[in-house]
Amino acid sequence: MTDEVATSLEPTYADLAGGDLGSRSRRLLLATRPKFLTASLLPVLVGTAWGSVVAGQLAWIPAILALLATALVHAASNVLNDVGDDITGTDRVNEDRIYPYTGGSRFIQNGIMTVQEMNRWGLTLLAAAVVVGAVLALLKGSTVLVFGLAGVAIAVLYSLPAVQLAGRGVGEVCILIAFGLLPVCGAAWLQSGVFDWASVLVALPAGLWVTLILLVNEVPDCKADAASGKRTLVVRLGLSGTRYLYLALHLLAFFCVAALAGLGLMPWWVVVGGLAILAGGWRAGQGIRDAATSRPALIRSIETTLALQAGGSILLIVAAVAPG
Repeated sequence: MTDEVATSLEPTYADLAGGDLGSRSRRLLLATRPKFLTASLLPVLVGTAWGSVVAGQLAWIPAILALLATALVHAASNVLNDVGDDITGTDRVNEDRIYPYTGGSRFIQNGIMTVQEMNRWGLTLLAAAVVVGAVLALLKGSTVLVFGLAGVAIAVLYSLPAVQLAGRGVGEVCILIAFGLLPVCGAAWLQSGVFDWASVLVALPAGLWVTLILLVNEVPDCKADAASGKRTLVVRLGLSGTRYLYLALHLLAFFCVAALAGLGLMPWWVVVGGLAILAGGWRAGQGIRDAATSRPALIRSIETTLALQAGGSILLIVAAVAPG
């Protein structure tokens, strides 16, 4: 994908203009970057699968509400991240972005929606998530609020310019929590009422695979991030350090998968799937090493990392429900 092709794929005001309900709804939907919501929804399905096996049955209504609440928080986070990155200047000076993977939705920079409109939309999505969470709390108890409020807090503080956890070297840890521990353990608890070390062990690889998406996506944005004071791990470590961290996180995810099999929590063949994901991660890591000289290699690494997260999540879902 050339720079010209990537830029031509970006949304424009002319493409999305219009005051009718259909046009407004389309803008609001696309502003959330909906094609990437699977990064949070798949971990919820992992937790739901695990929890339903522990419980011996599937509770459909809590599962559906958990998916809806998670999608709303993730969508809100995407929108508010665009707001924060425009206020701090990161997205405005990002000339190395790879759309649609990095550099935000481009809705603000391309004049499709204003910062104020995006901010209101993000807060509206959070409010909707709180309503769904309240319904879940009525159904399952106040413990739901712990998971929900933690997710909302991370969604806000991750991008809020005054705090901006994403730029303080802890953004990756926030993603591990928000896309791993919270959705997996929370969804499992909704099904079984159990929160234990086994749920955490299931959640860790699911969260690590999402964290790897963030890590590789930060590579093309590192110059703009550094220029605006957003000191992500990629900015702090450089390309070489980022590649080693990327490979180490893949290795850690594999060890978690192997532990699930070794402890008898999942069937032995999950290790084979884990090895395949590890091999894919090793190849994707080479694109980070070559990022300075090969943009196509970096794009392949980003796309491979996205595919590995989806494949790994499906692996955990199938392994969780497979007969022992």
